[in-house]
Amino acid sequence: MSISIAIVEDEKNYNNALKKIINYQQDMKVIAQFFDGNEALKNLPDLAPDVVMMDIQLQDMLGIEIIEKLKKEMPDTQFIMCTSFEDDEKIFNSLKAGAMGYLVKGESMDKILSSIRDVYHGGAPMSFSIARRVLGHFERKLPDCKDFDELTAREREILELLSQGLLYKEIADKKCISIDTVKKHVGNIYRKLHVNNKVEAINKFNHFKN
Repeated sequence: MSISIAIVEDEKNYNNALKKIINYQQDMKVIAQFFDGNEALKNLPDLAPDVVMMDIQLQDMLGIEIIEKLKKEMPDTQFIMCTSFEDDEKIFNSLKAGAMGYLVKGESMDKILSSIRDVYHGGAPMSFSIARRVLGHFERKLPDCKDFDELTAREREILELLSQGLLYKEIADKKCISIDTVKKHVGNIYRKLHVNNKVEAINKFNHFKN
C-alpha cells in the first residue's frame, strides 16, 4: 500500500516540485496540495493522509498553528516541517506542537523521500543542522555535577526542602532561620546552579539525584 501525502506549501514551484518527485515513487502518492493554511486546516482532517509536508511560514498563518489544531483530530498522521527557518524557537515549537520531522529546504530530494518513509515507519527525520541544534540544546540543559559540588551543606538542605514543596516561611521555621536568610541561600543556589527560578533549580536537583 502506498504512503499518502499532503503538501502544505505556499511556494507553488516548490510545492509542485515535491509533488512531481513524490508521485514518481512507487510506494507513495500525493493526495492533496494546499497553498495556504486555511484550506489545509479545513480539508486535512477528512483526507487523513499518512504524512503531511508542512511549511512553517505560510502567508495566512504558521504551519505550527495548523499542527496544534489538527494533531488531536489526526493522531495517525505524521507531520514533517519543510522550511527555510532554522532558529531554535521555531524548531522547538514545531516539535512541541507534534511535528515528527524537521527538514531544511534545500535538502536533496533523496533525503526528503527517505524522510517520508522514515517518519511513516515511526522515525523522526531531521536535517543534520537541525539535529545538531536539538542535541546542543539538551547538552546545555543537562546539569553539571560540578555545580552541585559548589553548594554548601545548608544550601543542599534548603534545595531538598524546596523540592518537597515547602514555602520559604516553612523552610525558615524548620531550620530556625529567618526568611531573609532562606532567600539569601536560594539566591546563592540559583547562581551556583546557573538557573533563573525555583522550577529550574528543582529540575536540576531531581536530575542530579536520579
